[in-house]
Amino acid sequence: MTETKIANPGPLGLCGFALTTFFLSAVNAGLLTGKGDVFVVIGLAVFYGGIAQFAAGMWEFRSGNTFGATAFTSYGAFWLSFAALLLPGFGAAIGVASNTAVGYYLVGWTIFTAIMMFGSFRTNVATAAVFVLLFVTFLLLAIGGLAGANGANITKIGGWVGIATAIVAWYTALSGILAGVSNGKINLPVFPLA
Repeated sequence: MTETKIANPGPLGLCGFALTTFFLSAVNAGLLTGKGDVFVVIGLAVFYGGIAQFAAGMWEFRSGNTFGATAFTSYGAFWLSFAALLLPGFGAAIGVASNTAVGYYLVGWTIFTAIMMFGSFRTNVATAAVFVLLFVTFLLLAIGGLAGANGANITKIGGWVGIATAIVAWYTALSGILAGVSNGKINLPVFPLA
């Protein structure tokens, strides 16, 4: 019985993560200031950052990549849970829940990201850069959330770091896509660490 080969799910997971992170970070950085702009992220958080990234995590399990499976499945679940925070029908919508509760939610994701960041140091520089930047993003957003009204500037800085995180994630995704379509003939450098 021959085993079915699957495509590299990493670029899908990274692109779902990058676009959703980019959009929400643009809101946090103050680039999108319309009253309802944050609600545009719900569609991205459910379908691309959430479901597509979660599916990439399941395919990473299938390919035997524990790190990728844990990262994509967890961050896919993060985006689904974040979308739920924005939906009033869930009863815990941002604006209803206290800044402290949202801040501690972000502290939990900061801790998880620190764990994944340490794991990323055994992959490559591009992936590690995504996790270092994401750790800083979550840390700033958590501090901003816990500081309440006094944390607006910290949250804004976290938004800008989040935009940088998305850009590095897109670069890392492009590296995987080009390697897949060129049979390894076109490679963007990611600088292996392991």
